[in-house]
Amino acid sequence: MNFSTTTKQLLNAVLMCEKIVGKKESLPVLSCIVFESKNNTVSIQATNLESTIKSVIPAQVTTEGIIAIPAHILSQTLRSIQGESITCTVEDENFVIKSQKSHSVIKAISHAEFPLLQSDTVVTNTNTIEKNTLLSGIRSVVYSASPSMIRPELGSICMLSNDTDFICVATDSFRLAEKTIKQTAVAENTEILIPLKYTLELLHVLEHIQEDSIEWKVVEDSYIVFQGPGLYYSTRVVDGHFPQYKEIIPKDTNTEVVVLKGDFTDALRKARIFSGVEQYVGFHVYPNRKIFTITAQSNEIGEMSDSIDAAITGEDIDIKFHITYLADCLSSIASDSIILTFAGVGRPVVIKGVSDASFRYLVMPLNR
Repeated sequence: MNFSTTTKQLLNAVLMCEKIVGKKESLPVLSCIVFESKNNTVSIQATNLESTIKSVIPAQVTTEGIIAIPAHILSQTLRSIQGESITCTVEDENFVIKSQKSHSVIKAISHAEFPLLQSDTVVTNTNTIEKNTLLSGIRSVVYSASPSMIRPELGSICMLSNDTDFICVATDSFRLAEKTIKQTAVAENTEILIPLKYTLELLHVLEHIQEDSIEWKVVEDSYIVFQGPGLYYSTRVVDGHFPQYKEIIPKDTNTEVVVLKGDFTDALRKARIFSGVEQYVGFHVYPNRKIFTITAQSNEIGEMSDSIDAAITGEDIDIKFHITYLADCLSSIASDSIILTFAGVGRPVVIKGVSDASFRYLVMPLNR
């Protein structure tokens, strides 16, 4: 093997693949990134047996070949190289990296046991989506998925697609986030559940690619493939269905509060200090007196009670929530002002942006 390429392209591909590298000591090649040079391109691959990535970059290939290199050592080495171009060769089963002022030799591992890419034999659905649409959808809801896979549908991100909308939804049963993005591309009706762990991998991949649009397809109802020029990423999906979440979103509203997002954020930040380990915050809404007060207390720290300027309508309500659940959604709302709608004690609050109809967030109360 002997090829030359730009340091930036190679490092970007390696960093993208490093996130996918496996950790199984019984199969050392899974902790490696596999290089294959041919036809003036270099493909960089990694897998953890659940998800697989392949990135192809242009290169001047003098000698074709294939080799497996430990991912952590490789990425740390490439990070330290400052030259614009880089030459990689294989000498005596070692991977040699040369730049204008750098020379590194990394011990290679046999690539013979590296798993082959899946064969896309039975494609269930194929859609095309803008990269930024996919990024926005996932980022807006990913924090609401459960970190546990005891109930796989709650430990996953649900992606729904049709002719008009691309929707991402996640819930851990205590809160739910939904992001709806209008799309013009014709898409098949699709419901996909991607486990949280692999959704985070997908986010990492998307943040490192330059493509504006990506094709995604479901294969054999068992894994999903994302493809673009020079990119292949696949991961398994959950065999199941997301809960019928729209049934738990209140249809009626007893109380509504419109408040500046900045004021609400500041109040929650202060409440977090005074709430101690429990992290409970109380909302006290009295429309006739035009009062919206946020309270928090802890036997070890003390207590706080802050009134916030707000437009309030409806009935009086006193209700408690977990601070983290409330605060997590705020970065997903583009509006300067937010709407909190309450359907009564023991029922969830729904949070939306005043000028952002694409996102809604539901949090269950603590005194339900």
